[in-house]
Amino acid sequence: MTFSFDIPGLFNYWVAIFLMMVGFFIVISQGNLIKKVVGLNIFQVSVFLFYISMGKVTGGSAPILDKTIKIYSNPVPHVLILTAIVVGIATTALALALVVRINRAFGTIEEDEIDAIEHPTLVKGESTGEGA
Repeated sequence: MTFSFDIPGLFNYWVAIFLMMVGFFIVISQGNLIKKVVGLNIFQVSVFLFYISMGKVTGGSAPILDKTIKIYSNPVPHVLILTAIVVGIATTALALALVVRINRAFGTIEEDEIDAIEHPTLVKGESTGEGA
């Protein structure tokens, strides 16, 4: 029994867009700072997938010198993504360190509670009237 199905050629791009929207939704909808960091990481993975997809050439091979290989995939996006992964890990570590520091300072990592501590007179959804 063989399973044969044709994956559309743009499937990887649709997955990248889906992951991008999921990450963006998590960032804007969650008040928890840890969940925001997770959302940013999902968003980042979608960008990685997008760039790697762009570097693949149909029928292409890895860029290894061989007389039998005629078509090569572009290695530049892969190298850029390796660098981006390292930068992403460093950025995530910094963000998590900031969350720990915020937790020590305010006793919470919920955005609304931090706002209430920072601005105790400001009622949610009400403007301060400054600048108007």
